[in-house]
Amino acid sequence: MNLYTRTGDKGKTSLIGGRVDKDDARIEAYGTIDELNSFIGKAITELDPQVFEDMLVDLEAIQNELFDCGGDLANVMKERQYKMTDAPIEVMEGRIDILMDEPPMLEKFILPGGTPAAATLHIARTITRRAERQMVTLFKQHEEGEVPMVVQRYLNRLSDYLFAAARVANSRVDVADIEYARSANVFKDGGRSKKSQEDK
Repeated sequence: MNLYTRTGDKGKTSLIGGRVDKDDARIEAYGTIDELNSFIGKAITELDPQVFEDMLVDLEAIQNELFDCGGDLANVMKERQYKMTDAPIEVMEGRIDILMDEPPMLEKFILPGGTPAAATLHIARTITRRAERQMVTLFKQHEEGEVPMVVQRYLNRLSDYLFAAARVANSRVDVADIEYARSANVFKDGGRSKKSQEDK
């Protein structure tokens, strides 16, 4: 079996039910999700299984869910059957609440960094936000129902999860988050609310 097909040599690529230019907004969105998935894979390699077993279970599930998101975005058939549902979002919300209660309370904005795993999770978080922006562009270009809204909801919650996970990746190994030097004390609730740094 040849890895290469030559069918994309002229700047077109295949979807489930059609072909588009490789810079189509749909391709940009699910290509970014693929990039995100790769960085989550990198984070998995940087987390000690004995310390982060619960997060590794989360991240492996997320990798599979991101594949589902990408597949749903690539589906342009008239009779669409999407894989993603709101169920993983509800699970993730529960995990976010648990993880956010674990590290020390926030008073100031923090910088991406600390342990290698935390830094990688912050990279994944910012890529998630880029994918969200690309989804907004995609919605503007298509009629209602042509793009799965659940993917947008999933990505929005995932960025929150990755922020919480990055903090835990530091706190469980006793590495402090790096505070933004010129930040005021901005978190009256210690950063516990959903309207936190991740939403700024």
